[in-house]
Amino acid sequence: MTRPTGLEAHPDIVAMRAKYERAGSSAVAQVIDGLTLLAGLYLAISPWVVGFFTGLPRLSVNNLITGLVVAALALGFASAYGRTYGLTWMLPILGIWTIITPWVIRSATTGSIWNNVVTGAVILLLGLGAMAVGNRKMPGAGTHMTGGGMTGGMPGGRTHRG
Repeated sequence: MTRPTGLEAHPDIVAMRAKYERAGSSAVAQVIDGLTLLAGLYLAISPWVVGFFTGLPRLSVNNLITGLVVAALALGFASAYGRTYGLTWMLPILGIWTIITPWVIRSATTGSIWNNVVTGAVILLLGLGAMAVGNRKMPGAGTHMTGGGMTGGMPGGRTHRG
């Protein structure tokens, strides 16, 4: 007989997913997800918008791929935040990557540097916001699930009085 490992073995999995679904359906989360989607799509098309596609092909391909990944993450967060919350840490890293890419790839113009720094900073901040959404206290989050039932307070249904 095999035992579940990881998150599947967590006794509060249903309560945790419900908490993240409530957090993901909040107005703040929806705004963050929408702006993140737009930022990712902008990053993907930015070589054509700013005009460095032909002159900087490596940076252009990087922006296209990174932008599509950011947009895909935003779609995942918008549609199933409870199941994708664990990936929110990737957005700030992708934002930092976007900022430093012109220097790492060593091909840049002033316009491409400004484009990547500003867009990367936006993605970084939106990523931090997406991470914060899952850590907020939500209404009804004070319940604890143990042994298949919802109980308030301490595990086992005991209530601390003091």
